[in-house]
Amino acid sequence: MDDKLSIRVNVADRFYPLRIDRKDEERIRLAAKLINDKVLQYKQRYSDKDVQDFLAMASLQYVIKLLELENRHDVDPMIEAVRDLNDQLESILSDKTDQVF
Repeated sequence: MDDKLSIRVNVADRFYPLRIDRKDEERIRLAAKLINDKVLQYKQRYSDKDVQDFLAMASLQYVIKLLELENRHDVDPMIEAVRDLNDQLESILSDKTDQVF
């Protein structure tokens, strides 16, 4: 069974044909809606610009948010800190064990 779906997504008054997994449809349509909402906000604020400028600004804003979220979920520094603590504990326990024997 083919779980692919052909849809047309409207982004800034242009339609884009996509062939997607059925499970992704809701997310893709929501993404297009969020972009269109942001473009509309910019259109209402800045009447002297064109749609390309609005799309660029919306893209920039969403990528900045994405990068902020990625940085919040970067666990590498936390893992390194836990490793350092683990090494220190092992060293202390090793010293204690050596003193007992």
